[in-house]
Amino acid sequence: MSFAVSEKDLNKESGSEIVYDRVNIEKLPKFSDLNKEVTAFVNQCSWWDRYGVDWCITSMGFIAVYVALICMQSSNVMTFCLGVFMYGYCFQMFSVRCAHSSVHNAVCESRFMNRLWAFFFGDMCGSFSADVGYDIHIRVHHPHTNIIGLGDSSSWKVSFLPALFYMYFAPLLLPLLSIPISIKELWGQWMKMTRYILLMLTGLVVNFTLLMRISGFSFTGALLCILISRSLLMIPYIHVNIFQHIGLPMYSRDHRPKKIYLMSTGVLNLPRNPILDFTFGHCIISAHVEHHLFPHMSDNMCLMIKPIVSRFLRKNGLPYNEDTYFSRMWHFTVKYKELMVNAPPITHFVGIQ
Repeated sequence: MSFAVSEKDLNKESGSEIVYDRVNIEKLPKFSDLNKEVTAFVNQCSWWDRYGVDWCITSMGFIAVYVALICMQSSNVMTFCLGVFMYGYCFQMFSVRCAHSSVHNAVCESRFMNRLWAFFFGDMCGSFSADVGYDIHIRVHHPHTNIIGLGDSSSWKVSFLPALFYMYFAPLLLPLLSIPISIKELWGQWMKMTRYILLMLTGLVVNFTLLMRISGFSFTGALLCILISRSLLMIPYIHVNIFQHIGLPMYSRDHRPKKIYLMSTGVLNLPRNPILDFTFGHCIISAHVEHHLFPHMSDNMCLMIKPIVSRFLRKNGLPYNEDTYFSRMWHFTVKYKELMVNAPPITHFVGIQ
């Protein structure tokens, strides 16, 4: 019989803990079985289910941008602040939810159109390179989720920052870092970098033009509005990106389990949230497990297959990780050094014949 050994060891040189999971490999369910069940369900769904719902939400985002610009004309403080919040909300919707889906080829059926939408939502709306997002997220993070040295989310760790600063202040600086990070990652790829700079500058020019001509800002006022509005939801943005992988089982490259076990143990869902659902999307918030198992599905479809995936995993004795936002926030604040500074424990999944 094949199984994985369960014990603990401590590597004195690196200080990292090694955990050996005992799992009966022969009884692991096949991903193909889950895939057949999910595919049969998706084939019964309409275009509206697969793409229409998400495009309806995105269209409302474009309308909300105009409403925000009008609100920021007001001399009433509450109305003005509402406009700034809506502007930042829509920025996150386009730059995170829509850019994330388009990079995954999940906003429409055409791969070519998905590519164009990725440049629009990522480079133009979000000022972050879609090419960099593809390389980091699609090529590394997804196929190697929680594999040490590859998709282990270590890019989110800034170990020299203290806990409270990292958790509740540093994310506000991200809008200033997206452009230099993109250029740094694209350095030497001159065609891609030129395309990114042109699209990014076009997006910023459009933002400045709208804020100055419709909302009546000066250039300096428009700049401050862009920075403030883009920072508003950056704290939860950082939070959800670390909550859903860091602190869960990590695996070495030589002892990685099968896909279904890797994703069920290394990914976590947060509950639905009326604000974050539409800014970051179901794939990032409440259906993250489903997204990692079926990355090409739209936000709405990942939400619709949740009952199938959760039932399949639990029926076969695999974890279906769920936790609340505030529970994870407290957990990371209290255990910041263990989770975000120290080397993570490595889970060895060893098959013995």
